[in-house]
Amino acid sequence: MDLGDVTATATQAEPREGLRTALALRRLAERLEALHVRAARDQGLSWADIAAELQVTRQTVHKKHGRAERPRRGDSDALL
Repeated sequence: MDLGDVTATATQAEPREGLRTALALRRLAERLEALHVRAARDQGLSWADIAAELQVTRQTVHKKHGRAERPRRGDSDALL
């Protein structure tokens, strides 16, 4: 399915198909964001830098993606 197919499906009169398309796009966007946040952190970008790019607060991006980071040595949460 290419972008034209997605656009056509999303604008169809059938609401159920449109809702399924919206869900698929939301899931794809979440995976894409997580992938790039992880890559940005691996390359040394700060939470503030990432937040600026995503146009959210540092706290928002850290809350959403911070737990996905590898635990650091001595981190008490690493055992959870």
